[in-house]
Amino acid sequence: MEITFWLSVFIVFYTFIGYGILLFILVKLKRLTGKKTPEKLLDISSLPSCTLIIAAYNEQEYMHDKIRNTLALKYPQHKLEIIFVTDGSTDQTPQIVAQYPQIKLLHSPSRHGKIHAVHRAIEQVSSDVIVFTDANTFLNEDALQLICRHYEDPRVGAVAGEKRVFSGKEADASSAGEGFYWRYESTLKKWDSELHSVVGAAGELFSIRRDLYQPVGSDIILDDFMISMLIAMKNYRIVYEPDAYAIEHASADVSEELKRKIRIAAGGIQSIIKLLPLLNVFKYGVLSFQYISHRVLRWTITPFLLILIFVLNVFLLSSDDQSLYTIILILQIIFYISAIAGSILENKQIKIKALFVPYYFCVMNYAVFRGIIRYCTRKQSATWEKSKRKDSKKN
Repeated sequence: MEITFWLSVFIVFYTFIGYGILLFILVKLKRLTGKKTPEKLLDISSLPSCTLIIAAYNEQEYMHDKIRNTLALKYPQHKLEIIFVTDGSTDQTPQIVAQYPQIKLLHSPSRHGKIHAVHRAIEQVSSDVIVFTDANTFLNEDALQLICRHYEDPRVGAVAGEKRVFSGKEADASSAGEGFYWRYESTLKKWDSELHSVVGAAGELFSIRRDLYQPVGSDIILDDFMISMLIAMKNYRIVYEPDAYAIEHASADVSEELKRKIRIAAGGIQSIIKLLPLLNVFKYGVLSFQYISHRVLRWTITPFLLILIFVLNVFLLSSDDQSLYTIILILQIIFYISAIAGSILENKQIKIKALFVPYYFCVMNYAVFRGIIRYCTRKQSATWEKSKRKDSKKN
């Protein structure tokens, strides 16, 4: 029982904190023993041709702002094409896009899901690089240049930008928790990229080499993750570019964030099943190590181990090391009480950010349970059901 307890504690600690510490050490060692990568200067003349693809479904509230933001992006005009895909939109989204002749509009009245729309757009792309971004995010004006400069290196197959969550002074559990989570994720991605490769890209902002694109099935939930990882499995790196970022509002509340996380968790389990060969460390080496440490553990056993640790801790109170196990149990109880308090304060709209982080952590791990169940019962559709965002009334 004690062995199981401490092994479970180790895995949970490693998943959320230990991997970050180990990654930091490995990166430091690489810097000491390897050649320092020279600062990559931005040479406009050497930038590849680029197509920016935005899939939009009923996004009329964002469209004018999104288009203005897109047209303000710095990139050689003769090397850039912009495509908006609005399949299935029943509001004014296609009509708004059609007002801008600089943009290529692809619209179909039928809705078959985002990945189907993306496949349709890519069929018309002939540029060297494709950049994907969401319709409800806004990019910094240098984002495309900063991303595409990395393709001078032939070993780079994809580039991931940074997701930033805007919360403002009105931050609640969803925005404070999500913002903290993404800041930590950003740090891990920087170190992952420096060590070898980022483990997957987020759909808010990422890019790929056009000739490396491999279509994924229409049933794929996390299409951005799958597309980028299939490229990594071909022995190409996914580079992280934190200075190219996409800003979006946090989820409207924790229930909306939970809905999003459950979908991601269901997609995570699906991805692990689809990418089973990637678990072979002997074949994929460092990439497999990063994938298992950064993704697989979070999406599979770690949330279950949190429950197991608590239960075993109660039984171990009668062991020889009673005082040690009593302290550990008290710390767990304090943490979970803080999460419950965060939930209560969220409902009462009382803002104490220190309590929102444990609450968000618990919500995130609860979402994994729900996601696994939803995927196993085949109740998770690949078609995206939009979450409500702050400063938005959209569904």
